[in-house]
Amino acid sequence: MSSTPVPGSAGPVVVGTDGSEHARRAVLFALREAQMRGVAVRAVRAYGSGHADPSDLGTPSWPRTSGALPTHLHDVVAREVTDSVEELRRQVGEPFVEVEVRCERGRPAEVLLDASQGAGLLVVGTRGAGVWGRLAFGSTSTEVVRHAHVPVVVVPPEAPAAPA
Repeated sequence: MSSTPVPGSAGPVVVGTDGSEHARRAVLFALREAQMRGVAVRAVRAYGSGHADPSDLGTPSWPRTSGALPTHLHDVVAREVTDSVEELRRQVGEPFVEVEVRCERGRPAEVLLDASQGAGLLVVGTRGAGVWGRLAFGSTSTEVVRHAHVPVVVVPPEAPAAPA
């Protein structure tokens, strides 16, 4: 891996993260890519969309009619993302990449597309399950690929080990 920045890649690498193993793989990819490009990473987490979106698993779905989320929810989500990304940043090693964490309420694809304004690259993971997982992306990655205004990398799930 070269430490020479890639020309024409001044915008940050934006990566979606939700704490899943698939998202961790995407964050690792984003950190390594940002190192090569000599740019920062913007780690983005959507929460509380109120939709039954598989990428929003593990996050309470707050009713839209209430108008307000508990004030601490944003802080809790932001701390979880920051801790996870920092662990992965240390794993990747030097040169350390600057990381901005954004946590916003909304649908994951919309939040990611908004956060990718001015980015050089958008990175998402995919849950992909079995044969269909190799043929189709999840709902968030599909929407991001269809509507992104920057290049997108969809990091596939780790291939299962071959039987011995």
